Amino acid sequence: MNPIHQRTAYILQVHNNPDQVNKFIRQLIIENQADVYIHIDKKNVEKFNGRIINSPNVIVLEQSINCEWGDISQVDTTLLLLKAVMDSKKTYDYVCLRSGQDLLVKKGFKDFLMENNGKVFINIRSMKNELALVKLDWPKITRKRYTTAHPVRIYRRIVQELFRKGINISPNDHYWPKEYSFYKGSQWFSIPFNTAKYISKFLEENEWYYKFFENTLIPDESFFHTLIMNSPYKNDVVNNNLLYLKWGETLSERNSPQYLTSKDIPVIEGSSQYFARKFDETIDQTVVEYFAGKYHLEKSEEEKMIVLAD
Repeated sequence: MNPIHQRTAYILQVHNNPDQVNKFIRQLIIENQADVYIHIDKKNVEKFNGRIINSPNVIVLEQSINCEWGDISQVDTTLLLLKAVMDSKKTYDYVCLRSGQDLLVKKGFKDFLMENNGKVFINIRSMKNELALVKLDWPKITRKRYTTAHPVRIYRRIVQELFRKGINISPNDHYWPKEYSFYKGSQWFSIPFNTAKYISKFLEENEWYYKFFENTLIPDESFFHTLIMNSPYKNDVVNNNLLYLKWGETLSERNSPQYLTSKDIPVIEGSSQYFARKFDETIDQTVVEYFAGKYHLEKSEEEKMIVLAD
């Protein structure tokens, strides 16, 4: 199928603000440019009961996972969404992982994908200095989010320092190929459909891969990155996930993207990124309305020409 006639599959992990999520969905499906697959965090299913817009382009997964920070459940959620895309038997140009707190903040994304067809857009870096995250078996209690100088947070730091000195107090003994290197980055991505199919097939045929990451720390920031960078698609990677984030600076915020407000509009629009997060209409509805009203996924220029020719 010619990629001009293909839609993009957006896979969304959502947990709050259904009205805001609907605004993002409308940005994506406005000209039949996309199908949107949605996973609702199990903790918040009732909030969304019957509130996601009804459209043939919107698929809400029946199964819900309790998504937790730093835990394999984040990976499980993405895998569940990818499975829904594959089970649809549809062919797409790209599969884009986004959150319910994203918004489209720049025009021309469809043209961009067509111009860069085959490129893998993901934020990525080597894990040479952070191997403790994957080479240790982290107990469940350590795989939680702490925003203060919590004892567990201090424990994690001590464990990582010991690892750097050659002391692994809880080794990850699962199989790992010696020739495979580790990579990490922000979990969000836009990948060609063929890459998504490769990931699904690889994981079906190589159960050891998932098992290795099952008790690692923050696996959603290394699971897909490492798989792609050890695959035939590694040379197609562009180190850019097309997403604007504003990071915090204090101890409690420096590892977390900050809420975006109207004051951030000039910086967001000047970033040249197509998406931004994180938005929350209960904190600043004006900035949500601004981007939701101004930007949407328009037909590509080639598609417009085909319509005119017809």
